[in-house]
Amino acid sequence: MLLCAGIAQAQDDPTIMTINGQPVSRSEFEYSYNKNNAEGVIDKKTVEEYVDLFINYKLKVMDAYEAHLDTLTSFKKEFATYRDQQIRPSFVTDEDVAKEAKVVYDQTKERIGPDGLIMPAHILIRIAQDAKDDVKAAAKVRIDSIYGALKNGADFAEMAKAVSQDPGTARNGGLLPWIEHNQTVAEFDEAAFALQVGEMSEPVLSPFGYHIILMKDRKQIEPFDTLKTNIIQFLEARKVRERLADTKIDEMVKSSEGKMTKEDVMSQKTKELEAKDSDLKNLIREYHDGLLLYEISNIKVWEKASADEAGLAAYFKSNKKKYRWDEPRFKGMAYHVKVKDDVKAVKNCVKGVPFNEWADRLRKEFNNDSIIRIRVEKGVFKAGDNSFIDKLVFKKDVTVKEIKGYPIDATYGKLLKKGPETYEDVRGLVTADYQEELERQWVADLRKKYTWTVDEEVLKTVNNHSSK
Repeated sequence: MLLCAGIAQAQDDPTIMTINGQPVSRSEFEYSYNKNNAEGVIDKKTVEEYVDLFINYKLKVMDAYEAHLDTLTSFKKEFATYRDQQIRPSFVTDEDVAKEAKVVYDQTKERIGPDGLIMPAHILIRIAQDAKDDVKAAAKVRIDSIYGALKNGADFAEMAKAVSQDPGTARNGGLLPWIEHNQTVAEFDEAAFALQVGEMSEPVLSPFGYHIILMKDRKQIEPFDTLKTNIIQFLEARKVRERLADTKIDEMVKSSEGKMTKEDVMSQKTKELEAKDSDLKNLIREYHDGLLLYEISNIKVWEKASADEAGLAAYFKSNKKKYRWDEPRFKGMAYHVKVKDDVKAVKNCVKGVPFNEWADRLRKEFNNDSIIRIRVEKGVFKAGDNSFIDKLVFKKDVTVKEIKGYPIDATYGKLLKKGPETYEDVRGLVTADYQEELERQWVADLRKKYTWTVDEEVLKTVNNHSSK
């Protein structure tokens, strides 16, 4: 039966290509193709056009494996974090959450006890803990007066709004929310739970002062089915599934008697789910290989290009015509000073100094303490980039806004008419182009290093499985 199942699965998801001896299933290729050519993608590819892109992708990932990047601790940790986000929810079912909700309900019901819940209203006349006897006596006279008025028919809610010194409840006519035993001080608790609905207590002394309590309502906790949804929402907001997943994983590790770690449990669960869900398998593989691709691309292309000063210079020298300008650029700075003497001092400070060192020199010379002597905008500017340079260098009729506290404006630098002097003048462009060149060379080397074959007949069935 297992053999038949394996044959059926192979027929249902045939190998579409083999890369350096490693088979690639049609479902994996389809997943990648459909995701990268979905609605809204500008540069959509046909299946045939996408084959080369996919092969290049797989070759780069293979190169990352050969570099053992999958063994790096940083890689393992990041991948495990993502994988666990996808897999951990599978350890917990809705039934598990419902059982947890029932446990919470039962514990709450037991804690509330046979007296149930009450909804009292109260009027409070406060007495400070360190109040003197005359103050306490005055409070007693006042609460007795209020109690007498209530006994003679005064409206409890209106009286609470007028005289209660508990501002949190006074605005609501003294009404408290539903409470259970031991949610208030003992004196209030005992007096309140002794009342029936509609009954009013005599003045009760607690650590807060004197209370008059009116019982508005009483009830037993509602049946579980009535509260189930609310309890589940409460638990979900407190990440109950995460806690339950932790518990289940820990139990599996413990029951293995030292044969399995948490990582073993997660890996085993991943394999089980991937066997049932090809989309999940492809999603996890995509992230795994994507991380490897990112790491190997950093090494082979991105960081390499950014740090390879000699390579950037050589690439620029070989492709200098590519970076010629249609209009002049000003390589230098616009600067603003407080006093006239600093105009010349700034020029002398950077004269003969490499352009990329100007900022440090100026900072040390003029802005090295709490007093900022100059303001500077440095770079390679074309007309329209900077109003001061437009006016002072390109002689444009523009309005400049004076920088407060720095009334004198000046420029220093040179006009480059045909193009950049060095790659530093167009570093961003050169770096991007050099990265493209490194990637092109890398792919060419990979295609020489590895072998691959594509099953053209299976390729024809992509997104059309009825084809044979």
